[in-house]
Amino acid sequence: MRLTHSKRRTEQLDYIQSILRQVRTMAETERCDMLAYLIDVAYLEARDILRSERPLRVGEDKRDGAA
Repeated sequence: MRLTHSKRRTEQLDYIQSILRQVRTMAETERCDMLAYLIDVAYLEARDILRSERPLRVGEDKRDGAA
């Protein structure tokens, strides 16, 4: 059975978020504060995309008539 694009996208973003959580924990364990912070930013971005609070691409969502 083929997954719809939306379902596949959601599953992939869930997976990405899970991996980022694990890698962030590893960075924190090794006391790599800046690396942990940057990974956390990526984790939060994936979460926001899943919640539809962010567009997939920059400039894709709100164009406000600017060219």
